[in-house]
Amino acid sequence: MPEITGFHSFNLWHFFDTPGWRKLVGTATCRGMRTPDLSGFQLDGDMKARRIVVAMSGGVDSSVVAGLAAATGAETIGITLQLYDHGAAVKRAGSCCAGQDIRDARAVADRLGIAHYVFDHESRFRESVVERFADEYMAGRTPIPCIQCNMGVKFTDLLQMARDLGADCLATGHYVRRVIGADGRSELHRAHDPARDQSYFLFATTDDQMDFLRFPLGGLPKPQVRALAQDMGLINATKPDSQDICFVPDGDYASVVRKVRLDADTGGEIVHIDGRVLGEHKGLIHYTIGQRKGLEIGGQPVPLYVVKLDADTRRVIVGPRSALATRAAQIVDLNWIGGSYDGPMEAKVRSLARPAPVTIEGTGPSRRLVFVQPEYGVAPGQAAVLYAGDRVLGGGWIASTEPVEPALAA
Repeated sequence: MPEITGFHSFNLWHFFDTPGWRKLVGTATCRGMRTPDLSGFQLDGDMKARRIVVAMSGGVDSSVVAGLAAATGAETIGITLQLYDHGAAVKRAGSCCAGQDIRDARAVADRLGIAHYVFDHESRFRESVVERFADEYMAGRTPIPCIQCNMGVKFTDLLQMARDLGADCLATGHYVRRVIGADGRSELHRAHDPARDQSYFLFATTDDQMDFLRFPLGGLPKPQVRALAQDMGLINATKPDSQDICFVPDGDYASVVRKVRLDADTGGEIVHIDGRVLGEHKGLIHYTIGQRKGLEIGGQPVPLYVVKLDADTRRVIVGPRSALATRAAQIVDLNWIGGSYDGPMEAKVRSLARPAPVTIEGTGPSRRLVFVQPEYGVAPGQAAVLYAGDRVLGGGWIASTEPVEPALAA
């Protein structure tokens, strides 16, 4: 194991030998909770000979993971990536990987008596996540920057840092589970708490990454995690959860895109699927597939929805809800976790969508995803994540869709 210098001195009982913590780990229940399972790091042998790197965003989830890692007796190192600095967002509650969050992560590490390092990845984050986010909107697609961040800056860069530090694993605060399958391979499974499950955002995790990653919170409900943080005396025990898109202040996507692409507000026509021009829009970045509000085309006999965004003509195509019905989608860059699978499966085409039965046609990294029943609001740029029960099989990016009404193919 490489020697690391500059560490805080660490004594397991320096923090954890407190009445609150002894009550928590020494009894079957505390505040109606199960005793925390410190085996969630899935490491064999003497934990005192182990080194765990924890990705610390400054939020309560990753902070509790750091506390649990330290409680195992393993040498624990917290790493925070500084990804952006949006002025007002720096002190905004519920952001991540910015000014106040970095200070919170450092305070937690000091409380736990573990080492903590901050690395500036702002330039890489801007290139691989923010600029791609803007380009996708400009192309009429609906991006998911959280997945791109996990694929690149977080799981690729952080994982390499952890390996360079001689770590036995990289632990994160994601609400998913790592399960060893019957064939001995690492599988990704949904969290036990469906309200917290984040598996949709991790579909692109590779087998190599799964072997090294650990997700200790996958079996816990959020109230128990906050109770653990309070018992640990962590400064962020009641801190609000991070926003879905951390670098977008106040949820104003358009303002972020405008800063990156100066022509983002170029307008165009709003056109009905029957060819009628119904009005003008102020830029494609203000619209997504399935959107109903904000079209400003009142006086229509039935509610109208955005059914297609045509970047070439800068047209927003609208129609009745029936026009959103999709029978199939082409998915690209297909990633399988734990090997390929040919049994019954379901797909989620949005993070909050219910899994829908599907079949897959073709071979290779590009496949045709066929819905057993029409699916609504399927948008190019989003992910189609495949499941078999609680197991995450993998997934790919939606490149195009095949509506039930063929004339609307996108």
